[in-house]
Formats: sequence, structure tokens, C-alpha cells
Amino acid sequence: MASREELRRRVAACIDSHKEHLVAVGEGIFANPELGYKERETGQLIAKELEAMGLQVEKNLALTGCKATARGQEGGPTVGVMGELDAVLCRDHPKAHRETGAAHACGHHIQLGVMLGVASGLVGSGVMKELTGGVSFLAVPAEEYVELGFRSQLRARGEITFFGGKQEFLKKGHLDDIDIAISTHSSPNLEPHGKKAMIGPIGTGFVGKYVQYRGRPSHAGAAPEKGVNALNAAILGLSGIHAQRETFPDEERIRVHPIITKGGDLVNIVPEDVQLETYVRGLSIDGIRDANLKVNRALRAGAMAVGAQVKITEIPGYVPLVNTPDLGVLFKENLLPLLPNSEIVEGGEFAGSTDFGDISQIMPSLLAVFGGVTGDLHTRDFRLEDPELAYVIPAKAIAFTIIDLLLDGASKAQQIIRDFQPKMSKEEYFEFQDEMSQEIQWQDQ
Repeated sequence: MASREELRRRVAACIDSHKEHLVAVGEGIFANPELGYKERETGQLIAKELEAMGLQVEKNLALTGCKATARGQEGGPTVGVMGELDAVLCRDHPKAHRETGAAHACGHHIQLGVMLGVASGLVGSGVMKELTGGVSFLAVPAEEYVELGFRSQLRARGEITFFGGKQEFLKKGHLDDIDIAISTHSSPNLEPHGKKAMIGPIGTGFVGKYVQYRGRPSHAGAAPEKGVNALNAAILGLSGIHAQRETFPDEERIRVHPIITKGGDLVNIVPEDVQLETYVRGLSIDGIRDANLKVNRALRAGAMAVGAQVKITEIPGYVPLVNTPDLGVLFKENLLPLLPNSEIVEGGEFAGSTDFGDISQIMPSLLAVFGGVTGDLHTRDFRLEDPELAYVIPAKAIAFTIIDLLLDGASKAQQIIRDFQPKMSKEEYFEFQDEMSQEIQWQDQ
């Protein structure tokens, strides 16, 4: 039986031998971005890459995703390594799709390259036969919460239940055989502080909201008194939200950031139909619940003030990101041979929200954030700067960690699974998502 050090050496050598190809695949995806639940070409490309390694691939999961599992010795758990297929909307990015506005300005193409690097290291080196259990490689659609109208149509046709791809994987049972989940994300915000990696950050969850105010139209110059101004109702509702901000506890990191998507029809008509979209973000389920109640109260108050109607349609968003400390400790041990301790952050906060948070509430999970990119996330300036840091080091660290998890009869993985205390069961998770999926209406009686 090979030693831990020998297995790591073989995996690292295999990843190094494939690194130019891995970067080329990732940067090819960067040049051909696709939005969520539309990632046909990207999903097919990842499936072909996994098949080229001799793996059997389940395809068209949650419309565009795929999954392949490398098996070791029988009797152990399965570790899931996740990458995200979709791009974000960023029309002014130099690599944005000319028609759709999609751009990989969030680094998901790098995630996919990292995932393929882990697969090439573990499968290509032959170390899986030394490990107990399995490793699944999952390319998941629709992490970015965009094109909500399109996703509403998919849901109305019964093609999806949730707007997020990992939520959909949970719903459809594609994660039922996964015991531990690992993923990465790129960030340009580490290196200005002299850091190159962040292990186990926390992050906010959110609920999404459509808001429609309905008033009564009339001529804005000749007879404004005959109208009911829906825009005024919306402005009062937004003012009510602002008046609540001092009541949001600092530790909850509550963020409410609405936009007006329709402000009326013509300037000389009292606005009849005004529409908003917003998220309500927070670091805990209870924090989101409390802030969401206050936001809904303020939105209703805007309608009440002018005698308008309001309909609030809530859409299940993502739940807060938590991480499993024992996994973080193990991951750091395997990252230290690749990066000095001074360049590693333990803990911290992930700036946005991710549907990996949904996974983290239910099973032992680790999200690791790496640099190697520059520019701000979701902006035209986002690009690759250091391929070794962005692609190669994360792939090696994850593969080394999986070796530790599944070596010696998968004793470390089994211990982490036994010690894990989920924040919610799968059933409780779906109950919360049902709670956050409702329609609230108010009209003057």
C-alpha cells in the first residue's frame, strides 16, 4: 500500500502534466459564456472531458448539469467536488456574449478547470484504488440568480422547481449519495491584503422579491387628483425600508438593495403600474426572517398611504453559507505545502450569496476561495492573472484533502460525518424554502 506522501506526489505530478490543458479548457469556457439553465455547450464540454478520463457521466441533470463518480474500494463515503457552469450578466465585459450579455466575470470557468484538475489528479494517477469510497465530480447549472423571468417560465412548465442549480440537484436527488461537499471560488479581493487563499468563510443567504404596485391612471397635468400614483406608493415603500435599516443588527449583515424595473408608462399619465425587484440578505435564517417581515411591512405601508394595491411575490433564494471546521483544518494542512501560512486566511466572510450555502446547511461542506484573478467580481475588469494560483494550487489542495479523507478506510471522512451537526435536515430545508415562497397582496378596502 502506497504512503500518503507517495499518493500526493503522484497526484501532483498528474495535475502538473495536465495543467496547460486544464487552463485552456477553463479559458475556452471564459470565451464562450452561457447563462443559467442554458449552459448546453459548457455542460457537454465538461461531460466530454470527464468521459475522456474513462468515467461514466450522467448528463442533462437539472437541464444542463452532469455528474461522474470515480470509485475506490467499497464501503466508504462519497466526496462531491462541485463546479458551476453558468456565467453572469455583464454586458460591457470584453468577453461578454454579444447577444445575451453573458460573461464569466465571477470565475465559474475557473471552478470547472479546478474540478477537472482534481479529477485528472485522482483518476489519472490511479490513486483511487488506494482509497475507500468515491469521488463525484458535479458540474452544476445556474448559480447566478439572474434572468428570473426566464426561470419563472421554466418553473411554470414544470422543468425546474428552484432557480438555483444546487437547489435543483437537492430536489431531484442528485446529491443523495454525496456525504461531503467541496467547492472553490475565485476572488480578486485577497491579494491587496497580501493573501492568496481563504478557507471556510461564512456568507449571506437571501430571499428574492418581485413587487408590483397598482394605482389608477389619469392625466398627470389635467386631472392628477383622479389618479392613484403607484410610483408614489413605491417611493414611500422604499422610504419605509430605509427607515428600518437602523433596526437591522450589525452582526446579521442585513442587506436590502431594491431596484425599480418599471416606473410607469408615459410621463403625462399618473403611473398605474410600478414594479420593483430586491433581495433581502442576512447571515442567518432568523435574521433573514426578521428583516423580510420588516421589508414587507414597509412595502405594504407605501400602498396604504396613497390607496394603491401591492403584490409581493417572494422567490426562494439561497440560505446562508456555513462551513465545517474540521474540514477547514484538514484543508489547511494540505494547502500549507503549496502556500505559506502568512498568505492564508482562515474564516472570514464571502461577500455575496451562493447556493453552495444550501448544501452547507445539510452536509459537511468546505468552500475555499483563491486569488489569481484581478478586477472586481461581476465587472468588465475581471480576468485571470495567475493560472497557477487560480487553477493548479486549488486542484492539488482539494485532491490532497480527498486523499486524507478516504485513506485508511476513510476514517477521517467517517469521523467528520459522525461529528457533523446539520443546521437543518433536508426536510426542514425544503420547509423553509416553501415558507419563503409566497404571494402577499394588499388593497384598500
